[in-house]
Amino acid sequence: MEQLNQNQGHGIEPNVRETKQNTNKEHVTVLGLGPMGQALAGAFIKNGHATTVWNRTAAKADPLITQGAVLAPTVPDAVLASRLIIICVLNYDAVRSILSNATSALKGKTLINLTADSPERAREMAAWAAENGINYIDGAIMTPITTIGQPSAVVLYSGQEKVYRSHLKTLSSLGGTASFLGEDPGRAAAYDVALLDVFWTAMSGYVHALAIARAENIAAKDIAPYAQNIINIMPDIMTYIAQDVDQGVYPGEGSSLISNMTSMEHIIHVAEHHGIDSSVLNAAKAIAQRAIHAGHGEDGFSRLVEFNRPTA
Repeated sequence: MEQLNQNQGHGIEPNVRETKQNTNKEHVTVLGLGPMGQALAGAFIKNGHATTVWNRTAAKADPLITQGAVLAPTVPDAVLASRLIIICVLNYDAVRSILSNATSALKGKTLINLTADSPERAREMAAWAAENGINYIDGAIMTPITTIGQPSAVVLYSGQEKVYRSHLKTLSSLGGTASFLGEDPGRAAAYDVALLDVFWTAMSGYVHALAIARAENIAAKDIAPYAQNIINIMPDIMTYIAQDVDQGVYPGEGSSLISNMTSMEHIIHVAEHHGIDSSVLNAAKAIAQRAIHAGHGEDGFSRLVEFNRPTA
């Protein structure tokens, strides 16, 4: 923990300097107090970490101040208050904007970026940090706000492993499972994008199914339990498809692509009969059609991993 006299001359007001409370725990700064940022700061406070916060709209810090957080008037002040800085905002453009006048204050400190964005931008951010003498870890929060600080939380990290390990005890305040994925700073973001692809594609399928059900005079509440049964069979299917993909073999004895595409066509027919948009499923069918035209009609659904590029 930095001593107060190290901050003298930097314009930090006494109320945002590191305090001597909780001297056995690391002081943390949280930048960005949207719903997730507030949850992150709240988890650190709850676990006894002296916590400094900053947000463009200062009023968002009020609930945290009542819990014991200290509000910094500026980003440099917030950064100078701690060695560990957590930022969680809308995207990396917002990250760059917020940190633009705090680069010198960040030098020699650890920045953990829990903002969601692309793997490429995470790597660019890591390069910027290295150029400015900043220790950098990129992270992805994979569970809802309500899980933060709870056993069900899942947070992924990638970047400088030694830096990550040095703050692991503090990061455990966020609860649940923390996984370090390697030194490629874009790896956590890559997992995030791939896993959110599963989520949003599935959610799109679900609301599309509800639209078809409603068109056939089936209440959403009536079909929901059956939809849950469909989801319950997915874990085993996901496991064996992943094995097929990693091994590069795509057996179709149980269910071939020709059979799969026929099922898609039935759904598309019903949707279009009711005037329901079928563009998402038509796109999926087009991928299957390319694979079939290439001679893979008797292969399994996992073969489509090879055909998700138009030029495949």
